[in-house]
Amino acid sequence: MEPRDIDRIIEMAWEDRTPFEAIKLQFGFSEADVIALMRRELKRSSFNLWRKRVNSGVSQKHAMKRNPEINRFKSTMQRTITLNKISKR
Repeated sequence: MEPRDIDRIIEMAWEDRTPFEAIKLQFGFSEADVIALMRRELKRSSFNLWRKRVNSGVSQKHAMKRNPEINRFKSTMQRTITLNKISKR
């Protein structure tokens, strides 16, 4: 996997409103794969903070826990992403 893809997965994982399902759709990484990647790539303290936030209830990382009014994976301000391809800047 390219460093660019790893960076994008980490970025998506840090975003509270980006569900694991969006990462699965774009990169084929399950929740367990994302957790393993975050554990491997982040400092231990950063990983612990991220896991605490994801499990706190504040994060909406799971589609089933999201507000039903949120029916999209991305912000309207986010640049276009087509599956695994990120548009050129």
